[in-house]
Amino acid sequence: MVQKRRRRRVKKLPDSPVECVIEGLTTEGRGLVHINDKVVFVDGALGNEKVLIEYTASTSKFDEAKVLEVIEASADRVSPPCQHADICGGCSLQHLDTQKQIENKQASLIESLKYIGKVEAESLLPAITGPVVGYRYKARLGVRYVAKKEKVLVGFREKRSNFLALIEQCEVLHARVGHKLSALSDLIYGMEARDQIPQIEVAIDDANVVLVFRHLEALSASDLSRLVDFAKEENFVVMLQSGGPATVTSLWPEEFRYLSYQLNDQNLEFKFEANDFTQVNPDINQKMINRVIDLMELQADENVLDLFCGLGNFTLPLAQKALHVTGIEGNQELVNKANDNAVLNNISNTEFFAVDLSAKLDGQRWLNQRYDKILLDPPRSGAMEMIHYLGKLGAKRIVYVSCQPTTLARDAGALVNEYGYRLLSAGVMDMFPHTAHVESIAVFEK
Repeated sequence: MVQKRRRRRVKKLPDSPVECVIEGLTTEGRGLVHINDKVVFVDGALGNEKVLIEYTASTSKFDEAKVLEVIEASADRVSPPCQHADICGGCSLQHLDTQKQIENKQASLIESLKYIGKVEAESLLPAITGPVVGYRYKARLGVRYVAKKEKVLVGFREKRSNFLALIEQCEVLHARVGHKLSALSDLIYGMEARDQIPQIEVAIDDANVVLVFRHLEALSASDLSRLVDFAKEENFVVMLQSGGPATVTSLWPEEFRYLSYQLNDQNLEFKFEANDFTQVNPDINQKMINRVIDLMELQADENVLDLFCGLGNFTLPLAQKALHVTGIEGNQELVNKANDNAVLNNISNTEFFAVDLSAKLDGQRWLNQRYDKILLDPPRSGAMEMIHYLGKLGAKRIVYVSCQPTTLARDAGALVNEYGYRLLSAGVMDMFPHTAHVESIAVFEK
């Protein structure tokens, strides 16, 4: 029996345009308003503004819209630093004053702690801020050849879309790359493999700009020559990636492998490869490390546990203050680099283990040691699997660096309500200005 395919129902959008007054700003940086007893999220709107909106999507629970015209602007509205702010999905808050962006992120953190974790910090830490343009040293740029437009798009997706935005430059990227998007577009358009390059990985340090070109088929001699000429002209390092991370090889210069970044306040150097995880904002990274060291209140005779340690970004600065630091990281390659970076900096009081911190950890040797202080910097999913073990370890102080306030709040609730910790203080760090991304830090005391 042949089954008939059901027709997909397309929900009709409400009639628009509609004039309304925005009630507030969501944690995602969108305006919020109720129209006909239904929530509408509005891109490009700010609280208390009178705007003309156009519906872009509709669900049973809420609608989505975008601003067509600002009739009465908020006092917090500013001119975006980027000409593509209205279409590019890389940023969502360029039209909001930067100080108000910080206040919005602080409010998001406080609200998450209160309503998700059922906890409240005894004090709010001053926000860590830095440059708001040209701050981004790492990024993944999408690439797409559009035959109808006879053009290659290079950049980020459009707002709430899988399509790449047509942009000429990016103001949040380091200018050496952000102002070269048109040149990259022209470069790839002139290649035979213009439709076989889906992305470019960007990694920048104090001396080098590295571009890793992902390609789906082998590149011709002509294309390789074109890439080399571009690398020489722009003084870039160009690398190729034909498959997984292990396939990354340097095209020009041929022997290039490592980038490095400095922590000047600690006189430390870290070597890394282009595809390794490192913080995208070096200015905030240095300030964040200084904040962590202050909050840890380390003594020279203390043992420290650094969870989700990566290539030692926090571990090595902590080791300069403590008796011994144990670093735990799930990626063996990053553990190898953490060890190498310890040797590079003549630090001998560290030990690293490659362990999946989302799995059961019973029987791990490092869990049987005593730790005076614990630092953790988990991914967006948080560290719920670790909280039980942290409660048992009973360290007198825990510092938690978070890239997702909702999971920080959940984990904070467990530490405070189940394992007897106090939430002394919490605050935000503006790692990603002009976006709704909230990086935060919290300190707990037994």
